[in-house]
Amino acid sequence: MELTSCTTDDVLFGIDGPVARIVLNRPRAINALNLGMVTDIHDRLDAWAADDSIGAVVIQGAGARGLCSGGDVRAVRRNVLEDGNPGPFFAAEYAMNAAIADFPKPYVALMDGIVMGGGVGVSGHGSIRLTTENTQLAMPETIIGFTPDVGAQWLLARAPGRIGAWMAMTGATLDGADAVAAGFADAMVAADRLVEMAALDGRRDPWLYALAEGAPFTGVELSFPALSALHADGPSRVWIDECFATDDAVTVVERLLDHPAPAARRAGADLRLRCPLSVVTSLEALRRARAMSGVHEVLAQDLRVAERMAMLPDFAEGVRAQLVDKDQSPRWSDASIEDVDPQEVAELFAD
Repeated sequence: MELTSCTTDDVLFGIDGPVARIVLNRPRAINALNLGMVTDIHDRLDAWAADDSIGAVVIQGAGARGLCSGGDVRAVRRNVLEDGNPGPFFAAEYAMNAAIADFPKPYVALMDGIVMGGGVGVSGHGSIRLTTENTQLAMPETIIGFTPDVGAQWLLARAPGRIGAWMAMTGATLDGADAVAAGFADAMVAADRLVEMAALDGRRDPWLYALAEGAPFTGVELSFPALSALHADGPSRVWIDECFATDDAVTVVERLLDHPAPAARRAGADLRLRCPLSVVTSLEALRRARAMSGVHEVLAQDLRVAERMAMLPDFAEGVRAQLVDKDQSPRWSDASIEDVDPQEVAELFAD
């Protein structure tokens, strides 16, 4: 199958009979999304939605490290520092996320390896989301002075119990089984089976081909695993649901640090290292998302909050510490979660 590009070779497209392919093609950056990529993906999805010869779309990442490590926040930071605004990336990315959510045909996300931030945006709103034993899924934005975006709050708000709040605030990483448990994926496949699905050498994958021809989402190669830490009866769910059952971030931290479970206390210590404003904002965004009607409303909220947070010192500092200088020693504007001004948080959400 021949792969072609639109405006950039950072994302490639191909068609194999009724199956269309999207290949994120920045393997050295774990396929991080940039403006050209999200614009091209959106354009192709619109074209394929109207093309009766296309029965399904598959998205995958080039290289062995993962589907997608997120959005190119370094470019956003640079735009803020040089031009005084975050630029068009967020609006373009969220429009692409909406197109994925609205896509009228099977949209199959191959979620092997790292699936973080914007990687959740290109997979989590699809109709068929497949993880493997190698999957590492997270929304780690509070580490960089930001907040979960790309419509992920729609998924976080509907995760069982208080898993969504735990993920949003701590940036915790899920394996493939727990991504299914949390509602971010539909099933697991063995990694070697996923390699077969991702093959671009002209072999037609029987399951994908049948799916594109209208077959139901079933098959012997799919695994619905016995879930681990986030299973309803698992030990982690006990302290997660106990400690995160509040909309007050300070109370969450206090409960975690006082809990007898060592994992809970570690989570509390982790929250003390996250950007305080991001932690409080993420919990507030989740509270609001629970009452929203759909992913489009969540994406509209994401755009308001993201463009405002990107202009704040914490975002520039967090990206610097984590991704530019990589000293992992950010100096946040607030000394602690207790110091965050509720009015500053409210202004991030104001219409």
